[in-house]
Amino acid sequence: MIEQIEAYAKRLKLSWIRENFTEVSAESNQEYLLKLFEKEVQNREERKVNLLLNQAQLPRTGNNPFQWDHIQIPQGIDREQIMEGAFIHKQENLILYGGVGTGKTYLATLITLNAIHSFGIRVKFFTVASLVNKLIEANRQGNLNKLMKQIEKLDLLILDELGYIPLNKEGAELLFQVISMCYETKSIVITTNLQFGQWNHVFGDPILTEAVIDRLIHHSHLLLFTGESYRYKESLLSD
Repeated sequence: MIEQIEAYAKRLKLSWIRENFTEVSAESNQEYLLKLFEKEVQNREERKVNLLLNQAQLPRTGNNPFQWDHIQIPQGIDREQIMEGAFIHKQENLILYGGVGTGKTYLATLITLNAIHSFGIRVKFFTVASLVNKLIEANRQGNLNKLMKQIEKLDLLILDELGYIPLNKEGAELLFQVISMCYETKSIVITTNLQFGQWNHVFGDPILTEAVIDRLIHHSHLLLFTGESYRYKESLLSD
């Protein structure tokens, strides 16, 4: 009988029940079934979260609480809405602008973690340089459509470190294709150390730069990071 139960559970893809049904105790049949289903659902949700976290490829972060006192938040959004990902459900964007080491990447990562754990949001984290390299490689190998379809399935795209490395013509145009595809269909979080007026240094073409900015800022919130570099402050404290 045990073998038959295991076989049926396998066919029904009830992996937790198949492996653990003999270990569950209850005072009634209903309680026994309830416990089995609760554990199966919990196991599936945990597996889904772990899969989404692996797919997101987030950078490592510390355990320090995030400091908001040096961030200017615009009207129309607040801390709670940012951390709960309300902008994601509206297909809005966040642009995190400020100096190096001021916590932009950290906040983008925390937003992603909350979105995955709370809503099962599909997210992918890229530095701009790494995404552009993937796009160029895929384009030259004839796999661009495949990569674009993968990005199209996301709910949230994180583009980190815009402005650190200028893009060549091919890379800039491919990144524009991604941003255009995401326009009004999914959310983008961008971290950058450049004002909009300096983005032409990245894209190398004023018309293309204007088109990128136009699509990003139409439904976006600009957060200004005004503090000093955390890494710089920590190095002073350690001296």
